[in-house]
Amino acid sequence: MQHADSRGNPSGSASAQARAAAELALWRMMSFYDTPLADLDVAMAADPGWALPHVMKAGFLLSLTEPSLLREADAHLSHARALAKDAAPRERAHLEAVQLVLEGRWHAACRAWDALLLQHPRDALALQWAQLWDFYRGDAAGLRLRPARALPDWDATDPLYGYVLALHAFGLEESNLYPQAEDAGRRALEANPRVPWAVHAVAHVMEMQGRYEDGAAWLRQHQPVWSEGNGFACHLWWHKALFRLEALDLAGVLRLVDTHLSGGALQITLQRVDAAAMLWRLHLLGEDVSLRCAEVLSGWDLADGHAGHYAFNDVHAVLVMLGAGDVARAESWLARCARRALQPADAGRSNHQMAREVGLPLMRGLVALAHGDADGAAELIYPVRALAARLGGSHAQRDLVDQTLLAAAAQGGRRDIGRALINERSMAKPVTPLTRHWIERLALPQEVRA
Repeated sequence: MQHADSRGNPSGSASAQARAAAELALWRMMSFYDTPLADLDVAMAADPGWALPHVMKAGFLLSLTEPSLLREADAHLSHARALAKDAAPRERAHLEAVQLVLEGRWHAACRAWDALLLQHPRDALALQWAQLWDFYRGDAAGLRLRPARALPDWDATDPLYGYVLALHAFGLEESNLYPQAEDAGRRALEANPRVPWAVHAVAHVMEMQGRYEDGAAWLRQHQPVWSEGNGFACHLWWHKALFRLEALDLAGVLRLVDTHLSGGALQITLQRVDAAAMLWRLHLLGEDVSLRCAEVLSGWDLADGHAGHYAFNDVHAVLVMLGAGDVARAESWLARCARRALQPADAGRSNHQMAREVGLPLMRGLVALAHGDADGAAELIYPVRALAARLGGSHAQRDLVDQTLLAAAAQGGRRDIGRALINERSMAKPVTPLTRHWIERLALPQEVRA
């Protein structure tokens, strides 16, 4: 007898208890309300012969982008492989996709999930994981189009429908389709008010449109949903700080950093990345954040073998090193990342291209700026802008590249680069207090100040 999950996808477990626990774990992955690990343990105990909970645990661990978790994820995949002989083809496909992630072949993993979704468009696990690794690769088209291909096959009454619609909303935003993205995000929250990814997608729209007061109000409106018991809270506090930064309310930013982006709030690298990114922006504006950067750095697991795992995280590690004034450590980290990017055995990993094309030149530019070579920094970083999406992350996160270039242009002689960036920014959204700050620092002509 063939068994199925609540969406009709083939399942390898005859245990209703195991399937229910795996479904709860899937909801936690999509909603960020606590981690799915305990639920997956329940599923494993209820059906010790079922491979999928081991695959799900491995995929969740890998999604944290922590090099220290690779061994544990590998062990779960090995266990799953031993159980997968009689597994449903869908579950074997998940196993192969997560194995590709373990090997660092993120592009290939997303292609594998694409193939799976052609047969099973209601496979929420495939949609969720592919969205995460599209995000880590900066693939805006994948973020938008994969949920679009699946959504018409979903029933709007499905408990996970709002979460899938939120995936689409974020993909629309990253594709610069802002009105459609905001509409999809708001509809997702109408379907289910407990969808932090939808709150996030709309916050991104407001950031990209320069609606910093609207954005602060939006996050405040939904704060009871996302701020307690949710693993995504740190990132949404980062967004709240970003809106205050756009208003040039630096005291407000520092309050948010000290309350929500420091100390015990920083449990994993993805959260430390948010703290590093905000502190660097403050550093560029002349704030002394060296002690705060040193604190973030003290909790970051930066063992020698971790350099070069993921260029996006590597860049942010360098930011916090430089913000703490430890230029020598930043140079050492950069050198280790460069050595790994030159290893032939690393060439099959998605990070190989990310590092060589974007991560390494960006880190070299950051180090040059720390040494006082503003023009050298601008000349290293400006060409990277066109390729910056390959680093991963969102438009809002990668705006850090432009903020750094604006600071370099203001400190050195490359006013041409500064003016060009201000022109772009002024054409894209209203001139905010943060943009006006850079206009004044660059001493641009009056007509640019509109």
